[in-house]
Amino acid sequence: MQADAANPLRDLWKSSRQRIIERFRSSGRTAVLLKGLRMAADDCLKRLFVDTALSSGYCLVAVGGYGRGELFPSSDIDVLLLVPQPMDELPAPARESVERFVTACWDIGMEIGFSVRSIDECVSEAQKDVTVQTALLEARRITGSARLFQSFQTAYGHALDAQQFYRAKLLELRQRHTKYEDTPYSLEPNCKESPGGLRDLHFLLWTANAAGLGNHWDAMAARGLLTAYELQQIKSNEALLKLIRARLHLAAGRRED
Repeated sequence: MQADAANPLRDLWKSSRQRIIERFRSSGRTAVLLKGLRMAADDCLKRLFVDTALSSGYCLVAVGGYGRGELFPSSDIDVLLLVPQPMDELPAPARESVERFVTACWDIGMEIGFSVRSIDECVSEAQKDVTVQTALLEARRITGSARLFQSFQTAYGHALDAQQFYRAKLLELRQRHTKYEDTPYSLEPNCKESPGGLRDLHFLLWTANAAGLGNHWDAMAARGLLTAYELQQIKSNEALLKLIRARLHLAAGRRED
C-alpha cells in the first residue's frame, strides 16, 4: 500500500462518521447510528483488506460488540484476522501484509483492537479466557475466506461448554456488581457496567446464545423464555440505555459510559 493511498479512505471514514452522527443528532435514532457506524467500518476494512494485499485465504472477522453489529461512536473496533496457521509460521511477505493492514487502519483514524490467530489458537485462547470466548461468540465475517470462517465456527461451537460458560459469566457478573456497589441507583451509574445496565442484558444474550437458545430477544421469546410484556420492557429499556451511552460518547468526545 503506497504512503498516500490511505488518504481517500481517511476522508471516507471521517466523512461517513460525520454524516451518520449528524443524522443521529437530528433524528435521535440510536439503532440507525450503531448500524451506520458498523457498516461504514465494514466498508473501510474491506477496502483495506484488498489494498494491503492480504491473502484471500484469510478471513477478517468482527468480534465483541462490533461483531454483534453495534458500533458506538467512541468504541474500539475489535477485529480478528483468522489465518490458516499461526502468525509466526506465516511467510515473511504475509506477515508484512498483516503489519501494513494494521498500520493502515490507524493511519485512516480507525481505533482498532486487533488480533491474528489460527483456528486452533482461537479455541485454545477461548478455553483459557472467558473474555476471549465471549468476544468470539459474537464473531461476524467481514470479508475473506468464508470456508475458513465456517471451519472456525464449527471448531468453536464444538469446544464451547455452555454450562461452564454460564458459570464463568455469572461469576463475572457478580464481581462486576460488587465493583459497582451492587446497586443501579448510584449517584453516577455506569450505563454499561452498573447493575441493570447494558452488560446485564448482554449476559442474558450471551448465555442464551451459548446454550443454543437464540442470540436476540425475539428468538428467546419464541422459545418461551420471555413473555410478551418482558420482551417489550427489555427492548424499551435497552433502547434507552443505548441512547444514553451514544449521547455520552458524543458529548464527551471519547468513550464515556
